[in-house]
Amino acid sequence: MLENNKKNGFIELGKFLSQFSENETIQNPSVLHNNLFFEEFKNLIQLSQSHNGWYTPENVYFSIQSWANALSEENLNQWLSAYNLEINKPKSVGLILAGNIPLVGFHDFLSVLISGNSVLIKTSSNDQHLLPFLAKYLIAIDPELSNKINFVEGKLENFDAVIATGSNNTTRYFDYYFKDKPSIIRKNRNSVAVLNGEETKEQLIALGEDIFRYFGLGCRNVSKLFVPKGYSFNAFFEAIFEYQDIIHYEKYANNYDYNKAVFLMSNFKLLDNGFLTIKEDSSYASPISSVFYEFYENLEDLETRLASEHEQIQCIVSNNLVKNSINFGQTQSPNLWDYADNVDTISFLLTT
Repeated sequence: MLENNKKNGFIELGKFLSQFSENETIQNPSVLHNNLFFEEFKNLIQLSQSHNGWYTPENVYFSIQSWANALSEENLNQWLSAYNLEINKPKSVGLILAGNIPLVGFHDFLSVLISGNSVLIKTSSNDQHLLPFLAKYLIAIDPELSNKINFVEGKLENFDAVIATGSNNTTRYFDYYFKDKPSIIRKNRNSVAVLNGEETKEQLIALGEDIFRYFGLGCRNVSKLFVPKGYSFNAFFEAIFEYQDIIHYEKYANNYDYNKAVFLMSNFKLLDNGFLTIKEDSSYASPISSVFYEFYENLEDLETRLASEHEQIQCIVSNNLVKNSINFGQTQSPNLWDYADNVDTISFLLTT
């Protein structure tokens, strides 16, 4: 049976994280171990951008609040009610984490521990501080976890299964290196939006959140639009003008200038509003500061195509135009049961 202190540890972590937000960070006296961790975490958030230029305080706070909301007792109970955790045979699970957005590997970390396993973690060089800090907090809540959480510098060794996230290139190495171990190997994926021209301004503003959150670096960020023949982008551009301040971030502005110059030198036809270019292209993966688009003839054919190319797609945003799509503005706020690549991590861990 799931030990209550495992689940309770994450509930307490959620309460700890809930104190930190962009608008107001206030210490809650009822939160455990604030005397040891509150000020240090507040400082770490402010230092995050010096560790990784893409980790602005705004985006780190967003990630923290997303996890604070997810780690409620109600959410954890709903998520875990689908499984019989008693069948788990404790094992050591290696995690090779990405670093494209803050705490991107936290769901795998949570899944391994809450299902009763030990975790060996190789962090990305781009995200080496946030998860180790949260692990320290969890160990303070539940000291038994000190024997179940290990961060490794070099090669992963002595593990029973592995979950590795990387690019399409690195996954070839992962496939070879981990061929004798049960594994989940995650490749590049992108998210898309399907529009029909009847979206409200509020929906298109929310779509801007799906595009610009984390500067578009996440696999759940919308990088491709499917629009009907004859679609006018005027309403789209008018709505996303709310996000114009993104161009003031130097790293984003540098990418915008560079990618726009590359497109123009190649004589590509672009639509441009001063902080985002959109380009007709059949690919799913657009560069930072750009979104690709493609016209469709009818939704039925498009749905068939999206189904056939599902391995390239993380999520689909639409106003219920296609099956299994999610609402505008929700891509970066997944539930605990919304698994990356639609691969059920808990089921994998329980049956390995």
